[in-house]
Amino acid sequence: MAVVTMFVNGQAMSGGTLHDALHRARFLGPVETAPRYRFYSVRDEFPGLHPVGSGGFVVPGELYEVEYDVLREELLPREPEELELGVIELADRRGSLSMRMRREALAAPGVIDISDRGGWVAYREATR
Repeated sequence: MAVVTMFVNGQAMSGGTLHDALHRARFLGPVETAPRYRFYSVRDEFPGLHPVGSGGFVVPGELYEVEYDVLREELLPREPEELELGVIELADRRGSLSMRMRREALAAPGVIDISDRGGWVAYREATR
């Protein structure tokens, strides 16, 4: 079965509500994105990554090696409609699949920019 890398930065990370969808994936370690993204909280339920031309931040997350069928059948069907699958750049310049904010979702109610908060886990800890 073919495998790809998948960067996760929210509920699919270790301890998150979607992490069980990655039960067949191989954890490759913690990683960061290149500083080319803004990071958003959507209703404080999940985060969203969005590429920008300037003013971007590094976003921490986890990298997994995932089979296509795991993505298709277990992870993607559970992702929120505000997100879409795309390719991102990691800090070491490698590319990876990742969920990203749909452009039209950026202006939705309950979306706030948390780019300077140190990632989803740090943001959630600070707001508890």
